[in-house]
Amino acid sequence: MIQFTKENIIKYASMYDEKVEGKADQRHEQELKEWFKHHRYLDKDNFVKLGRWKSKRPTKHYQSNRNELIKEITKLSLAAKDEEVQIKLLLVLKGVSWPVASVILHFAFPDKYPIMDFRVIESLGWNKPKSYNFEFWQKYCARIKEIADELVFDIRTVEKALWKYSKDE
Repeated sequence: MIQFTKENIIKYASMYDEKVEGKADQRHEQELKEWFKHHRYLDKDNFVKLGRWKSKRPTKHYQSNRNELIKEITKLSLAAKDEEVQIKLLLVLKGVSWPVASVILHFAFPDKYPIMDFRVIESLGWNKPKSYNFEFWQKYCARIKEIADELVFDIRTVEKALWKYSKDE
């Protein structure tokens, strides 16, 4: 298991960044975060782009959602005050799993929510649950934030490092 040190976070996050430098994934992440600075919802094009950024396999499911449904659900989710409501509303959309919902929330609120991924879960030394639930999501968010606060990094840097560690080790 990775030792949660500044050096390791820097090392593995840098390796992650080198891997995606200049590639479509990096551009799409930047474009989507920029979109959310000016919009508090997703349209269909950006929803599909975001979904494919996380997982390409459910593309046909992402595309089967109507534009108005995507806009309405994401607008309601991002405006909700209750975190359970926020994430569970997103699960209404076809193709949206807990990890995809976490990407929507992270890109909309990058300082508040991490991206949930089985590789990060593995690097935390946890077993991946058979199915995700809100309690697991809360625990996951709290642990990533705790590491980020303790080592004085942003959430995304920590999760990139943990993802890369799992991928390489």
